[in-house]
Amino acid sequence: METPLTNNIGPDKPFPDLAVYEQNGGYQTVRDTIGKRSPTDVQEAVSESRLRGRGGAGVSTGMKWGFVPMDNASPGHKYLVANADEMEPGAFKDRVLMEFDPHQLIEGMILSAYAIQADIGYIFIRSDYYLATARLKAAIAESRDKGYLGERILGTDYSFELHVHVSAGRYICGEETALLNSLEGKRANPRTKPPFPPISGLWGRPTIVNNVETLCCVPHIVQNGADWFRSLGRAEDAGTKLFGASGRVKNPGCWELPMGTPIREILEGSAGGMQDGYGLRGFLPGGGSTGFLTDEHLDLPMDYDAIMQVKSRLGTGTMIILDDRTCPIGMVENLVNFFARESCGFCTPCRDGLPWIEEILHKLETGQAEPEDMNILAQQAGFIDWWGSDSSSNGNTHCPLAPGAIEPLESARKYFADDFERHIRDKKCSYR
Repeated sequence: METPLTNNIGPDKPFPDLAVYEQNGGYQTVRDTIGKRSPTDVQEAVSESRLRGRGGAGVSTGMKWGFVPMDNASPGHKYLVANADEMEPGAFKDRVLMEFDPHQLIEGMILSAYAIQADIGYIFIRSDYYLATARLKAAIAESRDKGYLGERILGTDYSFELHVHVSAGRYICGEETALLNSLEGKRANPRTKPPFPPISGLWGRPTIVNNVETLCCVPHIVQNGADWFRSLGRAEDAGTKLFGASGRVKNPGCWELPMGTPIREILEGSAGGMQDGYGLRGFLPGGGSTGFLTDEHLDLPMDYDAIMQVKSRLGTGTMIILDDRTCPIGMVENLVNFFARESCGFCTPCRDGLPWIEEILHKLETGQAEPEDMNILAQQAGFIDWWGSDSSSNGNTHCPLAPGAIEPLESARKYFADDFERHIRDKKCSYR
């Protein structure tokens, strides 16, 4: 099995500083592309590869790039931003890539920037990622000294400067327009769209925001071709992906596997199955803002459309496991507590609805809930409009934060209804 994203990562492999990275073929794609292939060629390769964004939404990367005005249609600066905020509960895949192979991200950004004719790039990274930040800054300095960054890259007419921006730390910055506001020094509130960032983004200029893992795929696509990348997937979606699992499994971690790998293969194979004495009750397939699935879904492929069909989302692909000794209501309360604190406060269903939901979940956990509280939970979820609506993927809110926060709750009410009833009937949590 080919693992292009993690070829340089492993306990038996040296850390890929610039010299090691080049020995392993690093930056060869930059040398073969910048000034020798047109930006349109690179865009077409990525479009034909069917690369979808690895940050959670799964938008076609090539289609997103295609909205950027090219050549003289919008003279002036264009920006490429790597979203390295990664504050989704349960997510850690981008951290692995940045800490253990920082030059891969830099090479991916050089090629992606070239494809959209961007001249300035930013890596917007969460403040807790100290090691990743230090290694990225060191790798950028190495790349600049070698001529891969800066003015007239490798003697060509193309110039690209790259900076690391350490975020103040808010989950809402994972939403691309909130990220751009934060990068501009403003409060991290999501913007109204349209206009969309490819037309009017950072400081009003055309801007592409891509996830770290997405950008790391680009050098391999450009070097090996779209057909090769498509062949790596096992289902409709192309390429490989970093999947992860945390919780009561024997081997929690992160693995590069083909898109479309069955859930059972990840949990029972890569993760080693449940720890002795623990059983599987359910799991969040793509981080804390995705809906619960159960053992009836274990044979589903981990790809965007298959998971969407059962009313959940692939998200980050990093699963959070619910075992049979952990209260699902307590788990959801913990998640809603996080999302309520991280709300930007712009819209009422999110600002006021999430704390109200958290309060009711706390009452359930502490034996204070009454039967009518279940009706209030359903009502509040309706105000947020879980799973969107015909007119807006965000439902009744300004951005996807609140609909994502509601997904674990609504799916828990579906799959663990007996637990809710028992908490009300027995006036306590039986897992305590």
